[in-house]
Amino acid sequence: MEYKDYYKGLGVERDAGQDEIKRAYRKLARKFHPDVNKAADAEKRFKEIGEAYEVLKDPEKRAAYDRIGTGLKEGQEFRPPPDWNTGFEFSGGGYTDASGHFSDFFEELFGRSGMGRSFHVRRDGIRAKGEDHRAKIMIDLEDSFNGAVQTITLQVTEVDGTGRMVVQPHTLNVRIPKGIMEGQSIRLAEQGGQGFGGGPRGDLYIEVAFHPHRLFRADKRDIYLELPVTPWEAALGATVTVPTLGGKVDMKIPPGSQSGQKLRLKNKGLPGKTAGDQFVVLKVVVPPADSEAAKEIYRKMADVMPMNPRSALGV
Repeated sequence: MEYKDYYKGLGVERDAGQDEIKRAYRKLARKFHPDVNKAADAEKRFKEIGEAYEVLKDPEKRAAYDRIGTGLKEGQEFRPPPDWNTGFEFSGGGYTDASGHFSDFFEELFGRSGMGRSFHVRRDGIRAKGEDHRAKIMIDLEDSFNGAVQTITLQVTEVDGTGRMVVQPHTLNVRIPKGIMEGQSIRLAEQGGQGFGGGPRGDLYIEVAFHPHRLFRADKRDIYLELPVTPWEAALGATVTVPTLGGKVDMKIPPGSQSGQKLRLKNKGLPGKTAGDQFVVLKVVVPPADSEAAKEIYRKMADVMPMNPRSALGV
């Protein structure tokens, strides 16, 4: 995926004010509108301008975009870090480009909305539910395993008393359900955008991601652990103590085990209607030959147990 320099696209500096960004957008939009400009690339340029303005006009999207944009250049290969957008509450709908044609870069960062407003006609006017909002938080694997309650503060755009868009903190107590998987969302009813004409607030969807763990890796409900073992534990078999999210357990290593072999601890993954498993991946650690006695043992092993581990390669 290629990085998009939205400031360059509108021809403004990174510290440009919102009024300057709006003027630049209007000027370029008039210049490259397909109904006015018949150049072959006018429509493409018009969409690029609209996409850039979609991000830079919104204080939340702009602040999140600025977090990842330092030192990057237009067209540079780019992958956003998993926590780049935590702490921001994005509203859905209201995109400048009504056709919804955004670049892969935009889609990766902000996604497609699809969360418009529901309008209901009343005798005294139009009543509309507020926009649904979405945000992302990082939690520990233990929070998913045990369940937890977190106090989070998000940045959300609101209209102040003078009609200006300002970023305000939005503090919430969020219950983390047991067994929630990475990528799943928690729905907070009526915690999204303000309704119109007395309509209810929209909902807030909080996507969950996991902090990197020093021991474990999650794949849906399954948990993976790389377990160092000695050559004799792998060769002869052994009973060893293994950490899990629920505490330490004893596990049998079968004789003749190899590095990379997976052993399963049933139902030791994340809880759920069907609990996940924990897979223990063996990693044989070879002791260093750091003494003459150790070297002699390795020489005896070579004499007593000759083998060619590369025979399958034909060498």
